[in-house]
Parts: sequence; structure tokens; C-alpha cells
Amino acid sequence: MSSDLTPPAVREIADGYAFTGPALDLGAVLLDGTAYPDAQVRIPLGVLNRHGLVAGATGTGKTKTLQLIAEQLSGEGVPVFLADVKGDVSGVAAPGTPSERTGARAAEVGQQWAPRACPAEFYSLGGQGEGIPVRATVTSFGPLLLSKVLDLNETQESSLSLVFHYADGKGLELYDLKDLTAVIAFLASPEGREELRTIGGLSAATAGVILRALTVLENEGAGAFFGEPEFDTAELLRSTQDGRGVVSVLELPAVQDRPRLFSTFLMWLLADLYQELPEVGDLDKPKLVFFFDEAHLLFKGASKAFLEAITQTVRLIRSKGVGIFFVTQTPRDVPSDVLAQLGNRVQHALRAFTPDDAKALKATVSTFPRSSYDLGAVLTSLGTGEAVVTVLSEKGAPTPVAATRLRAPQSLMGPIEANALRAMVEASPLTARYRDAIDRESAYEKLAARAPRPEAAPAGAEPSKPSESPAPRERAKEQAREQAGAGGLLGSLLSNPTVKSFARSAGRQLGQEISRSLFGTSKRRR
Repeated sequence: MSSDLTPPAVREIADGYAFTGPALDLGAVLLDGTAYPDAQVRIPLGVLNRHGLVAGATGTGKTKTLQLIAEQLSGEGVPVFLADVKGDVSGVAAPGTPSERTGARAAEVGQQWAPRACPAEFYSLGGQGEGIPVRATVTSFGPLLLSKVLDLNETQESSLSLVFHYADGKGLELYDLKDLTAVIAFLASPEGREELRTIGGLSAATAGVILRALTVLENEGAGAFFGEPEFDTAELLRSTQDGRGVVSVLELPAVQDRPRLFSTFLMWLLADLYQELPEVGDLDKPKLVFFFDEAHLLFKGASKAFLEAITQTVRLIRSKGVGIFFVTQTPRDVPSDVLAQLGNRVQHALRAFTPDDAKALKATVSTFPRSSYDLGAVLTSLGTGEAVVTVLSEKGAPTPVAATRLRAPQSLMGPIEANALRAMVEASPLTARYRDAIDRESAYEKLAARAPRPEAAPAGAEPSKPSESPAPRERAKEQAREQAGAGGLLGSLLSNPTVKSFARSAGRQLGQEISRSLFGTSKRRR
């Protein structure tokens, strides 16, 4: 409740954030440079699946805002995913350090500050970093996302989709990049072109472009990101025994020079979650909140089909209990169809040093509800750790626009020591499951086996040794094929979380065409 000394304009704003249910605390209303601790700005927990945007110029405090929201979500039992692009989010796993500056900020905004750490898991793409390796099979990744990584045009994207269609139907497992390369090379050969005649064609020129792009990707070291064991995105939904949500941190500093790859990998995680989670409608709190950092990289140069898939995923995934926050510099980085679905906004300071900056500022102001603030002036005068906020109320209506001095995170504002991070990764039960790569028989080996066999040995020659009996793993695969219709072995495997990643891949060997989602990612066979 605001005091009698609080200006009427501030009291009016505060009334718009006086929610009755559980909510996250962002900070205090700011007016003419003064913060009013009696006027709190909050986000209702139940509307976080309506998505959001955290934007602002470099150095304005976006990362600390993510950390502030993430640690409160964890405390409310909501798992969180964070992409650590610059390497400074790992501190969420350690308690913060008291300081004079932190104490002053807490007093200004009415915060009861105390050091607090969050339960966290650390991941890295393909093991390029200290975290648990995150891999995806090429089959699961799908043609649409892979085309984005390879920077293919729409014609080449269609041809790549044809390659996946052929491999899916023929039971050629695309686990890693060498599998895909082998299939493309085969389809560009005379024998392969004959097989493609009934469903379309793959020109030699297009095949050459795709193969060159794959070679470049492999030479950049990206081959480590594709393969097995494939990461199960259900790991992102975990909570601790005491009810706190696990904060999953994907460290990306080792792959900063491949922004197209890591942004597309983040989209694969979202697409897989969308495909796997059941419809739940609106919950009291989300199942997961996913922070998509450097969001402009996802949309830059994206094809029409890719943008449509993103828009549909964002629109529909909220009914599965997942909230997405896009993090970028200006709202102009996000397509209008996606921006229209982001109900919660935290806009940090913008700079207007150039004509382009001025246009971006004007466009940003136009995306906010009407306000008593001069938003153009406010957005260019905000300090670090201050933002303009508007969210959805518990009834789904926009709250008043509020200039806000944000609270200080209670976890460590900076990276944790490398030794501490390594110790946490080693202690994780997921490390043994995902650390070592697996290279099983797949398209590459199957196509290599099609090579012409040597002619029969001349009379009198030493007879060849009899072939060995099938290995136990091959017999298991055959049993899986026979029992697939009734669920049999495949069903029992998939019910065991320990072997879920292996079974998902094995299930794709059943000789039936793989069903794919709107993003082209493979739908798992349950």
C-alpha cells in the first residue's frame, strides 16, 4: 500500500501492480529520478507463459534482469533455461556477495536482500565448454533448422527437405553430418537419381552447394553438435526435492563465433519441447520459462517458412505451459507477428546517437500502451538497472507503463570460478548419460555397404570364413522392428528415462517414414 507521501501518479501506477496471487518482484516505481519503495512493480506468476521481451542497449543491465527473474522463478518451483552468451550468468548457482552498492539498491527499492544460490545444471553445445554436452541428431534437427544453420536459400531448403524425406522413408538414420553427406552424395549419383525419379529430383548444382556448406560446417568444428546421445529436453523441466526449479544454463562463449548455429540450436530445444509436451492450458505457474538471448540472430536472414514456424511455435507453446522471453537490443529485432504475442515487457535504456537510433527509439515508444510518461525522454535517460515495464495483469489486461528501478539479484552477479563449475558438472547425474559420444550404424555405414561386392574367388582359392552371427545389439534392433506395432521392446525402453535418448533414436530405425513437426523436427515415436 502506498503512503500518503507518494505522488498520485505513482499511486495510480502502483495500484495497477497490486496483484492478489503469487508474483515476481521487479522493483520500485521511478519518477523524476526518485524510487518509491511503497510502489512495487511485479509480474503475476500465472501470466509468464504469455511470453515477454527484455530489451535495451548494451550495458544497461539486461543480464542482471534475467538473473533477477530466474532466481525468483526457481524459488517458486519453476524451472528456467538461460543461454549464457557472454559467460557471466553462471553466478546464478552461487550466493551473492553483500556490498555497499547492493545494500543501497535494496534500500532504495524496498528489497529484503539476502544471499541466495539456485540449483543449476550447466550445459555446452557438443561439449565445447565445461558443461554437459548437448547434442541433436541430424534427423531430429530437421531440414528447416539445418537450412538456417547452412544459410541455404529457399530452393536449396526444399531440396534438403527432399533428402530428409527420402532418408526417412528408406530407414537411413541421419545421426551425424557424415550420414547426411553420404545420403546427398548417393542421391546425386546415377543410382540415386533413379530412386528419386518418382518423388522429385536433386540437381547436381544444388547437391554441390549443400555438400560444400556441410563441409564448411564440419571444418568449423560443428560436427560435434550433431550425433548421439541426443539431449532429452525433458531434462530442462526438473525440480529439486525441496521444490525449487532447476536453472539450466547453456554456456555459449566457446561458440560465439557461430551465432547462427547456437541461435538455431536454441530454437531446436524449443521446437522439441513444443512437440513433446501435452496441452495443459493456463496453469497457476508455468512448467518452464525459456530465455532466448541474442534473439535478433534467430530472425536475421530467416526464410519465410522459418519465420512462420517460429510464429506458430510461440503462439501455441504457451498452452503447453512454457513461457518464452526474447532478449535483444530493440523491439525492432523481433518480427511484428512474434512481438504481438509478447505480453510482458522490460525495456532498458536506449541510446539515440544516430538517425537510425532515433528511428529505433520512436518505433520502441510506439509499441507501448499509452502512458503519462514522456517515454522517449525516459528511455534515453534510464540508468543501469532501470527499465520501463508493462506486463499482463492476472485478468490478462496490460498494466500501466512503469519506469522502474530494479531489484538486485541475490545470487552472484558474475561468473563462478571455473573449478567450482567443473565440480558441479562432474557431480551431476546427467554427466555420465551425455558426456561420451556414440557412433552407431546409420546411413553412412548402410550406404557404404551397398558398394559392389568383390567377385567370387577363383576355383582353388582359400574359401572365405563363414560370416559371424549377428551381434546382440543387431538382434535387439530386429526384435524392435518386429514388436514395433504392439509397443513391445520399444515401449518398455521408452518408459525407462535412463535409456530414453537411445531408444528415441532406435525407434527411428523401424523402416517407416518419420513424422515431422511444423519445424521439420522429427516427432518421437512413443
